[in-house]
Amino acid sequence: MMAATMKGTVAVEDVNVTFEDQQKINKFARSTNRMTELREEIEAKKKSLQNIQDSSDDLMMIDDDSLMIPYQVGEVFISHTQEETQEMLEAAKEALEHEIRDLEEKVSAIQQVLSDLKVQLYAKFGNNINLEAD
Repeated sequence: MMAATMKGTVAVEDVNVTFEDQQKINKFARSTNRMTELREEIEAKKKSLQNIQDSSDDLMMIDDDSLMIPYQVGEVFISHTQEETQEMLEAAKEALEHEIRDLEEKVSAIQQVLSDLKVQLYAKFGNNINLEAD
């Protein structure tokens, strides 16, 4: 008996790409890039937040209440009391936490847009389009 093998070929369907389809693909690409930028910004802000928390923790370990603590404002350092510096660190921490929450909400909104576009584009193009991140 002879074993016969058949090579399967995958036929690529010719799918007409309309202007609207191209707009959706472009929007998907722009949204993906924007989401990547926002995630990088979130990570940078989280590092800054951790630095502020570390500074705040270190500041609490100082026993000398009369010591003036330099605090950077822009490009200059201004000396403040320990309590004032702690308050400034707390305000900076709250501002960063608020910024991070706002950025995470933007990422979530973009993820919803991407999800909707994926459904529409995969419905039309099937396996002929790859929308997954590498």
